[in-house]
Amino acid sequence: MKTSVILAHPLAGSFNHAIASRAVKVLKRSGHDVFFHDLYQERFDPILTGAEFSRGAPLPPEIHRHCREIAEADGIVIVHPNWWGQPPAILKGWVDRVIRPGVAYEFLEGDKGEGIPKGLLKARAALVFNTSNTPGERERDVFADPLETLWKNCVFGLCGVENVYRKMFCVVVTSSAGERALWLQEVEDNLCRCFPKRPE
Repeated sequence: MKTSVILAHPLAGSFNHAIASRAVKVLKRSGHDVFFHDLYQERFDPILTGAEFSRGAPLPPEIHRHCREIAEADGIVIVHPNWWGQPPAILKGWVDRVIRPGVAYEFLEGDKGEGIPKGLLKARAALVFNTSNTPGERERDVFADPLETLWKNCVFGLCGVENVYRKMFCVVVTSSAGERALWLQEVEDNLCRCFPKRPE
């Protein structure tokens, strides 16, 4: 089983990095092949240019690699902080450039783009782990939890991934080492549930 893990946080010592590190470790221990990308460390360019806008446009080698990996992935794990109810710009740019027509979705014959796309991703599950300094009840009651809608409906649901699980860990800034250890165990438990160990 191939799993793609995408991390978007600029600070190397962040809890997001701890989540991503645990995810890669658990997946490899379970016998899965892992495509791992730390977008900030790799200096991923988030700008979608006009030259690569159209379906079938020639892509830079690094974007072609990302597209190939996400198309091959049986599972997807996204790790990022909640910034203004959105992912960091670098991750939004990754979606713009990689979750593209012909790779993640397509419009049916005769549809000029105004209809509902057909999802192409073969991943059977996607897990999104977020961190936030906003209490969960405020995120839901005041802001209507925009990240849930974004990942579940606007990205993965549209691209054919039916099993989407998202977990927000908060409040990170005041969390203790013990709380973070419990959160990392929750990450591991969810990974093992969605992507069980491959048989020997």
